[in-house]
Amino acid sequence: MGEETSEESKASIEKAIEAISSLISLSHSIKSFNIKWQLIRTKLEELYSGLAALSNLNSGFDPSLSILISAILISLKDTYDLATRCVNVSYSGKLLMQSDLDVMAGKFDRHTRNLSRIYSAGILSHGFAIVVSKPNGNACKDEMRFYIRDLLTRMKIGDLEMKKQALVKLNEAMEEDDRYVKIVIEISDMVISLVGFLDSELGVQEESAKAVFFISGFGSYRGVLIRSGVIGPLVRVLENGNGVAKEASARCLMRLTENSENAWSVSAHGGVSALLKICSCSEFGGELVGASCGVLRNLVGVEEIKRYMTEEDDTVATFIKLIGSKEEIVQVNSIDLLLSMCCKDEQTREILVREGGIQELVSVLSDPNSLSSSKSKEVALRAIDNLCFGSAGCLNALMSCKFLDHLLNLLRNGEISVQESALKVTSRLCSLQEEVKRIMGDAGFMPELVKFLDAKSLDVREMASVALYCLISVPRNRKKFAQDDFNISHILQLLDHEDGSNVSSDSGNTKFLISILMSLTSCNSARRKIATSGYLKSIEKLAETEGSDAKKLVKKLSMNRFRSILSGIWHT
Repeated sequence: MGEETSEESKASIEKAIEAISSLISLSHSIKSFNIKWQLIRTKLEELYSGLAALSNLNSGFDPSLSILISAILISLKDTYDLATRCVNVSYSGKLLMQSDLDVMAGKFDRHTRNLSRIYSAGILSHGFAIVVSKPNGNACKDEMRFYIRDLLTRMKIGDLEMKKQALVKLNEAMEEDDRYVKIVIEISDMVISLVGFLDSELGVQEESAKAVFFISGFGSYRGVLIRSGVIGPLVRVLENGNGVAKEASARCLMRLTENSENAWSVSAHGGVSALLKICSCSEFGGELVGASCGVLRNLVGVEEIKRYMTEEDDTVATFIKLIGSKEEIVQVNSIDLLLSMCCKDEQTREILVREGGIQELVSVLSDPNSLSSSKSKEVALRAIDNLCFGSAGCLNALMSCKFLDHLLNLLRNGEISVQESALKVTSRLCSLQEEVKRIMGDAGFMPELVKFLDAKSLDVREMASVALYCLISVPRNRKKFAQDDFNISHILQLLDHEDGSNVSSDSGNTKFLISILMSLTSCNSARRKIATSGYLKSIEKLAETEGSDAKKLVKKLSMNRFRSILSGIWHT
């Protein structure tokens, strides 16, 4: 056969494309050998995508391509004959037909691989790299599936630029419509191909890392990624990829390691060392470092991995340094990681104190320029709450860096969520030894706690009531509390159920308020102010419903009033 011209080659390609489309359509009407025909359709769809790309080619064609197209046309004719016989059930035997169908599936697979080799050899220009249009939003599943199949074929047979372009289009499709993610999962070798591209050149690696990360956002599909062997390639991206690919890989691993069963796999592939290296290197961006801390936080849930990390030189110091980052994700994840490492580990806590970790946590709360976000402050307060009250060393370090001043400032001026976190820590502090309570009383915590007594949240009201009760158990604090008339009058107003404005009052909080007043009666000046406040009748009514504490309070106040009457008579 003589050499074809460019026009003749294009005509042959169009003929092959038309024949494939017709054959695919015919195969759907075949009722027998379903599995065999499904395999052939998959091979035909791959071949169709490769040939459809050639229709955009403007340059001349290589003879090897003409020979391949001719072979494809012959295979298509033979397969069409088999399809017709299956439709008409006119074949001589099932075993023979099965064998013939296997042969044709193998031929189409070889045709696709031969086309891929022609692309890879660079024989063809890049004019073919135009990707078919993505179906519109109302497209049916078959149209969407065909589009993804087309992209997969381009990834398989194209050169690096074509692979990258196909991956970019895939990512755009998945981001625009979640249905494409499901189709990617359903196509048997799609995820495996994406995982394989993680070990490819940088541009392809970056886009495949983005694709895998996007898929990991769907919890039900994470198992597919794991079964496709994604952990090892993701770790290698952490070691060798560019910044964007590393970040996508770390964020993907953070999702996958939410399941602790995957932690060992990350460790076995050298992931711990790769992540520690990223966290200790100042050249990487905050998103990458923060995501890496997030992965490590998940990994330390495995005791052996936590022990390995703790034993590594300067590991704790590295994460302490990251607390000072200006980026929220780094601050939050590094604090959470340290909390996980130090929890129930006194030795690691000692390292935390020795390396200045407590001071760094307090610095998040004391940032004068508000560089630390509300979330960072909340996480820092949670870490302090969990780490510092079970260790004398941590508590001493905490009190030595003006923590109370910063805590009081957050109670006064913090956002609501931060105030609640600060109140929880304040409540913990109030349960400590008397010296701490005295210092807190002198610092001005009691008036701030009074302001929380009528908060909307029941939990906040109860925490404030309990904390205040603990503080006024110290005689010096009781006396100081009674000096401010607002303190006592505000509590009495909250107890006055007949006051229509008292919408926050409830029986649960009432019990704590009565306990506070009962404690205050140990102070003469406070007892006199309560007895002469005009709220005594309200307290007497409460005694009828609120039980023994209220009755004890009424009795104590009544004794005081009786003494006052006797004192008046004696002096007259």
